[in-house]
Amino acid sequence: MNPPYTTILSAAELAAHLHDPNWVIVDCRFDLLDTAAGERNYRESHIPGAVYAHLDRDLSGPRVATGEGGRHPLPTPAELTRTFGGWGIGGAAPGRGVQVVAYDDQSGHYAARLWWLLRFMGHEAVAVLDGGWPAWVAAGLPVEAGDGDGIGGDVPPERLYEGGPRLDRPATAEEAVAAPLLVDGRAPERYRGEVEPLDPVAGHIPGATNRPYTANWDADGRWRAPEALLAEFLDLLGDTPPESAVFYCGSGVSACVNLLAMVRAGLPEGRLYVGSWSEWSRLGRPVARGQSPTPQTG
Repeated sequence: MNPPYTTILSAAELAAHLHDPNWVIVDCRFDLLDTAAGERNYRESHIPGAVYAHLDRDLSGPRVATGEGGRHPLPTPAELTRTFGGWGIGGAAPGRGVQVVAYDDQSGHYAARLWWLLRFMGHEAVAVLDGGWPAWVAAGLPVEAGDGDGIGGDVPPERLYEGGPRLDRPATAEEAVAAPLLVDGRAPERYRGEVEPLDPVAGHIPGATNRPYTANWDADGRWRAPEALLAEFLDLLGDTPPESAVFYCGSGVSACVNLLAMVRAGLPEGRLYVGSWSEWSRLGRPVARGQSPTPQTG
């Protein structure tokens, strides 16, 4: 058995396994401003045999009125077990788990969330398609339409998902602010507090540094080479052990891109503050703005 793909794979590598019963393809296309767009696009055209994962419905738990958990709360292990098994993702032990491939049309922005969730639940045979849907289409590879009912392709059979949660991987708000390194993955202008399109307060968590998640891709939306990523992450980490660093973003989605990039670079995976800025800003916690780590009242 070949080693599993655990970070990034090419369109050609995925195409060679299109009808492999031990592979599950998951379409994660999504739009925060039009939450039905990804599913519409999936029904119009997707990679043959792919199932669809909705960010709000499948990759997040229910929102809480108090704001705890943020805009995309972590689903419970029981919810994830049902979801993964329903998609045909079975097992987690080496030699028994299926290979999962996630893709979207944003270079891996949303697919990385599924990558992180599967690893959180003990399944490491998961990779993100390099270049995503645009790369697949540009290569002239097969597509199909429909809603996953077998039109033009195969439907993964339901399987028993056997993995369990790695409870050391998510970080709470308290653990995030106490971490030796806290990394904000949002765009620099959101980090500095100059704009805030989604959450009630602009700014960042006091003491956090900024590494935009888009820094992990080339101008064409492909993942940068592991060697280049390694040099940058080593500079970012300094003396901090990689697994002790905590990463956050707006709602625990794009921060997963930085975590995937760490693993692609050959480093241990950092931790994810799932609630991220969407939780922090709703709970009335201290806020920093600009490049200064000095807290301000939000």
